[in-house]
Amino acid sequence: MIKTDILIIGAGPTGLFAVFEAGLLQLKCHLIDALPQPGGQCAEIYPKKPIYDIPGYPEVLAGELVDNLMEQIKPFQPGFTLGERAETIEKQEDGSFVVTTNKGTRHQAPVVAIAGGLGSFEPRKPLLDNLSKFEDNGVAYMIKEPEMYRNKKVLIAGGGDSALDWSIFLAEVADEVTLVHRRSEFRGALDSVEKVQQLKNQGKINLITPGEVVALHGRDQLEKVTVKNTDTSEETDVQVDNFIPLFGLSPKLGPIANWGLEIEKNAIKVDNTLDYQTNIPGIYAIGDVNTYPGKLKLILCGFHEATLMCQSAYQRIHPDKKYVMKYTTVGGVTGFDGSKKEAPKAVVKAIN
Repeated sequence: MIKTDILIIGAGPTGLFAVFEAGLLQLKCHLIDALPQPGGQCAEIYPKKPIYDIPGYPEVLAGELVDNLMEQIKPFQPGFTLGERAETIEKQEDGSFVVTTNKGTRHQAPVVAIAGGLGSFEPRKPLLDNLSKFEDNGVAYMIKEPEMYRNKKVLIAGGGDSALDWSIFLAEVADEVTLVHRRSEFRGALDSVEKVQQLKNQGKINLITPGEVVALHGRDQLEKVTVKNTDTSEETDVQVDNFIPLFGLSPKLGPIANWGLEIEKNAIKVDNTLDYQTNIPGIYAIGDVNTYPGKLKLILCGFHEATLMCQSAYQRIHPDKKYVMKYTTVGGVTGFDGSKKEAPKAVVKAIN
């Protein structure tokens, strides 16, 4: 049994920052995440994409943000259960909770903070007969490491920001990039659409619209795809090494939806005026997984919610103690590993 002060479900940016805020209160954290590494969507879906609305960072890559958060929480020595999904929750007689994963790992804590982002994600897959045969053999639903496509022939299908952005990025990496969309109009940012058109004119992107991939070919590895013009029904074979359908992800709360929490439109309802606690005392929901009037699904909002959640969690764990907040510029940061960060003290000298 893994025991901790705050058990955090989800190791995305909001969950990671909650470790820091809890650490300032001398509360230990353990995180559970179904993904094999911390970082959530930022690490799994778009690690190389820039984020522009993190305070103090005019621009930061999503993966770099995760690295910085991991460095920030290092002194507080959080525990991780990765590659496992939180499956069940049981309330104990002492008021604590026991959360068990799909692999049977049990965790106990007086406070549970659900920071699962938009839930567990499943890619929206095209309806192709032999699609599963080529998964991990030329077919992928997200781009984790762009370098693996260097000097390859890549075909991307989709018409949103992700398809546009990765087509632009891979145009400087891959040997050949083909973008296929079933419509002639794209639903992405105007500057991205214009950039794709510019790269097409320069011969760096092959653009096929309106069209869709209707067949995959190859023995053990993907070798080519058949693209059908949706206006004329004409079919063309395109030689490729990789096919990346970027049709978005379908978010689901998964087993958490069966925990007795109040759910509204696939999100967990919380009281936004106090501490983001759910209808079950001791269980909180922070970040994109929650909903309340005026909710904004932004990372910086998740950071704020994590901060207030930790203050409430401290009072729940230590009802007889009063915490007096001190700015880190005054009190510094004391890690569980014995480290100490603090501003240098002013030297006062007597004047004769």
